[in-house]
Amino acid sequence: MFGVLGNRTYRRLFTAQVIALTGTGLATVALGLLAHRLAGPDAGAVLGTALAIKMVAYVTVAPVAAVVAARLPRRTLLVSLDLVRAGIALALPWVHEVWQVYLLVFLLQAASAAFTPAFQATIPDVLTDERDYTRALVLSRLAYDLESLLSPLLAATALAVVSFDHLFLGTSLGFLASAAFVVSVLLPSPRPARRVRRGGVRVYLATPRLRGLLAVHLAVAAAGSMVFVNTVTSVRDLLGRGAADVAIALGANGCGSLVVALVLPRVLERHADRTVMVRAAFLLTAALVAAVPVLALSGAWRWPALLALWAVVGAGSALVLTPAARLLRRSADAGDRPALFAADFALSHACWLLCYPLAGWVGATAGLAAALLALAVITAGAGLAAIRLWPVHDPEVVEHDHHDLDPNHHHLVTAGGPRHAHPFRIDDVHVRWPG
Repeated sequence: MFGVLGNRTYRRLFTAQVIALTGTGLATVALGLLAHRLAGPDAGAVLGTALAIKMVAYVTVAPVAAVVAARLPRRTLLVSLDLVRAGIALALPWVHEVWQVYLLVFLLQAASAAFTPAFQATIPDVLTDERDYTRALVLSRLAYDLESLLSPLLAATALAVVSFDHLFLGTSLGFLASAAFVVSVLLPSPRPARRVRRGGVRVYLATPRLRGLLAVHLAVAAAGSMVFVNTVTSVRDLLGRGAADVAIALGANGCGSLVVALVLPRVLERHADRTVMVRAAFLLTAALVAAVPVLALSGAWRWPALLALWAVVGAGSALVLTPAARLLRRSADAGDRPALFAADFALSHACWLLCYPLAGWVGATAGLAAALLALAVITAGAGLAAIRLWPVHDPEVVEHDHHDLDPNHHHLVTAGGPRHAHPFRIDDVHVRWPG
């Protein structure tokens, strides 16, 4: 798996990703402490609002940014956005009002909403072999999981000797280092995207396999929201355990994801992406349903059972999120990938924007067992929707006819003109409109 790091360009891009993720993890801890300094007992409400602002920025900015990104050199765009994020991180320690936090969080996440899809779309241009690309996706998943485990420890170590304001400096330095690594390599310059009649989101929703992907994204968001929103209440109030055990429960979720990421390349060599991802949706459903008696009954067995089920949720999430980028890579050529990655970024986070408040509201008003069942219904429905939307026969090379596209599309003669069947890569499925 680590052999893919022999590619110099990818190695430096991966290093940039790891450093930027570490900086972001420090900012997460520092932002919570900043909210407490500004709002005191209302810090939770401030953080909740900031999280909602983050998701709104992701959903609204990513598709628009993709249009701009298509007109700019990839390296220039990535470096510029890293510099913007570094500047915003440096400004955060100087705020004195809650509204200023909200503004800077929106600007920071808007820059991330532009950066992340463009960065993700660059990797398949660097690693053109699918086996190498799959291993790169696994490394990326490992980086995210390790960041969630190690960044809080790194922040705690730093806070032993400096104030939390200095964590924002670490975040800024992380983004600057990321920019330095990106600027040190030459990135491929794919030809500009062909002009089609609809944007990336419409292209995404017109692609059968990607409609199935969106369904399993919803399953991941539903199960993950239960973990991230209600773990603290589950552990502290229902199980009566200490604050440190909240971190252990969240760590179990990350460990489940990490373990699956290590074995996933071999799994994907033997099983189709559709099989793995649809089954993962039902695995998430089973984990949520199994957690109902854990939170509704009593007994010392509940704590290890909760840890095991949260690890299963992490595993199921990794089974969806890791191979998702493979589907995007197959569903577009190099010029179209930024728009499609941006659409996936926006739509997947829209699922989280829906499920975060749902998990919190149902848990607070009807109880955590009711929240588990409600979210289990969503994951099961999402799995069934994926089965319906995602064709079983999903080859990489198929026969196709010309479709109703922009006249400049490279497979089109004229709209409504002669229909010519010829072999093509599945990359072109994304341009077929319903009806």
